[in-house]
Amino acid sequence: MPTLPELLQAAVAELGGVERPGQTQMAQAVLDAIEQEQHLLVQAGTGTGKSLGYLVPAILHAHATGRPAVVATATLALQGQIVDRDLPRLARALAPILGRTPTYGLVKGRRNYVCQHKLAGGFPADDEGLFDVAEADANASRLGKEIVRLREWVDQTQSGDRDELVPGVSERAWRQVSVSAEECLGSRCPMVAECFVERSREAAKDVDVIVTNHSFMAIDAFEGRFMLPAHDVLIIDEGHELVDRVTSTITDELTPGSVRSAARRARSADSSDQLEDAAIVLERALETQPDARIDAIPDALAMALATVRDAARAVHSELKPAPGETPDGARQVALAAVEEIFDNSARMVEERDLDVLWNRIDPRRGPVLSVAPMSVAMLVREKIFTDRTVVLTSATLELGGTFDAVAGTIGLRGAEAPAYVGLDVGSPFDYRSQAIAYVAAHLPPPGRGGLGDPALDEIEALVRAAGGRTLGLFSSTRAAREAAEAMRDRLGESDIRVLAQGEDQVPTLVREFAKDPRACLFGTMTLWQGVDVPGSSCQLVIIDRIPFPRPDDPLASARTEAISKMGGNGFMAVSATHAALRLAQGAGRLIRASTDRGVVAFLDSRMISARYAGFLQRSIPPFWPTTDRALVLQALARLDETAPPPRPVAEPGLRGLGGGLAPGGAEQVDAHGAAHARPNAPAGPQAPAPPPPENARTAVTQGHPWTEQDDEELRDGVEMGLTLGELAESLELPEEIIAARLDGLGLQATTEPQLSFD
Repeated sequence: MPTLPELLQAAVAELGGVERPGQTQMAQAVLDAIEQEQHLLVQAGTGTGKSLGYLVPAILHAHATGRPAVVATATLALQGQIVDRDLPRLARALAPILGRTPTYGLVKGRRNYVCQHKLAGGFPADDEGLFDVAEADANASRLGKEIVRLREWVDQTQSGDRDELVPGVSERAWRQVSVSAEECLGSRCPMVAECFVERSREAAKDVDVIVTNHSFMAIDAFEGRFMLPAHDVLIIDEGHELVDRVTSTITDELTPGSVRSAARRARSADSSDQLEDAAIVLERALETQPDARIDAIPDALAMALATVRDAARAVHSELKPAPGETPDGARQVALAAVEEIFDNSARMVEERDLDVLWNRIDPRRGPVLSVAPMSVAMLVREKIFTDRTVVLTSATLELGGTFDAVAGTIGLRGAEAPAYVGLDVGSPFDYRSQAIAYVAAHLPPPGRGGLGDPALDEIEALVRAAGGRTLGLFSSTRAAREAAEAMRDRLGESDIRVLAQGEDQVPTLVREFAKDPRACLFGTMTLWQGVDVPGSSCQLVIIDRIPFPRPDDPLASARTEAISKMGGNGFMAVSATHAALRLAQGAGRLIRASTDRGVVAFLDSRMISARYAGFLQRSIPPFWPTTDRALVLQALARLDETAPPPRPVAEPGLRGLGGGLAPGGAEQVDAHGAAHARPNAPAGPQAPAPPPPENARTAVTQGHPWTEQDDEELRDGVEMGLTLGELAESLELPEEIIAARLDGLGLQATTEPQLSFD
């Protein structure tokens, strides 16, 4: 049996890297956790190479036991990096040592695949008649052209995976060829043997590493659907996002429009009129309901919810097939829609102890009732940290110098909590000698009226001293735009360029920023967590204020009040922890390589004056701290004078249609990380597949076309403070598509409410 050091050394050599003590320590800790069946929280700072730190021991475990390891990420970007870059290279490096090529699979939800039965007419089209008129409309309708192209592509694809369709199609067109998990007929489907989803999941049962996302993993664990193959090791990367992703997954909504839609789908049922009437009752009950958290459901609203629940129950009973009867596609779609209405209304009217209910006014959908758990800690403890070993990793897990805050949110603290080991493997960077943390203590605390002249004066002085080279991270789109416009006016006579999020796609802006040392890039939350610009182009990071959650955010306020009632410090447990995590992510944009130098400038004096300042300071990298403005300006000027040329910037390429299987057929690994069966026994060294293109997943919105009207709706929604989930629901698109387009427009919307501050 090969050893971990042997495999890690081969992997590092293949990637052209050097040995990193933190990576070695992490890999051994992951292997120890797996062998001892003990949970591990491991913080791996920037530059550690944490993906290899867990992938190598995961593959070693699979090789030794025949059982796969599951890796769950929060973002599509990291998922793509793992399956398109890390794992193919790792497979090539480890094949000679293991005697076979390690295998892996990418597991996704049903909506990501073509449904063969729907193509054959087994389900009603979401837009009736579209398939019938697609060819006739092809020359006049964008949607018609998309339908024609989809039908042509389906005859060519071997996987049915939406990612292979480049360029892609709109969500409305894709709905004509896909179904949700609730709508799927499952084993009763007459075309189950040809199902792309079933075939991909069957193949994934025999791979070493299965890659998925937090939401899919959560649904698999919470709802007991067993969509992932049996496994005893779960590795959660981007672990700082786990609570938000889980909360989003199990948040339910109800609107009068969704009730009407379910009634239309169920119109074959005699009782569907009851559901139509119930939608009217709900709409009237919500007319006077404010946009706020609902601590006690008013009688009128409680009656309306009960009316919806009872009507949905009656329709569901009428639609439910008799024992032994197989429903057709139309009935299955109606059943799924009505069941969702029943479940959500029943949950809301039940008023569970830990549920938080709130109403929000959507500009297009009207009132939207939402319900989510105040805390997911016990649920995560029971469903995720039971019966398997879990490794949670991120560059930001220690907040305030301890794992306690994060551990508490995922159920690893308190009575009967599972034991875990917390490990910080540090970073290969010497933060104290590489960077300065500067707090502009002379500035007044930030207010609600946007950036004042003192803050703009400070930004100008810092940018001039740095000669550009500035990444500005702001708390809102308005603040970022205000700062960009002000700097363009003030720096007009210089050769310093100011780029602003929203003026082009974010990847394009980041490349421009990285190529031009005289450039600045100003933006919002996307840039706080998504920018990686090593080298001299980024020597100053400006953070305008501490990113506390909005005081009226329903979940944050409910959690704060609950903790305070129990005698705890609700502000520190919720708001300060949220801010610390965001600050750690934002400050981490500065030092991305061992040769990087620079300054992180905080324009919020509360970073040193507030009672919670120490907690926030311990959460960011240990830079050299100061409040000396003159010293900082001199340091930035010296760095500008002595800075080397910017690092070369790679331009993106394109992935071929279908992803391009590696030569040699299905026994090797394709560029999408598609699952291919692992041999029952090693059969001697095999030639691994060549690496995929360096630039997978380059379509900013996964190929979905957009109109100017769509973009205006996004801009209006962001200005109104809508969250990512609200925008996705409003435009009837998946959140990842909305997030990608927001990136392109330079707009901010997260799974949490828009940031505000004290």
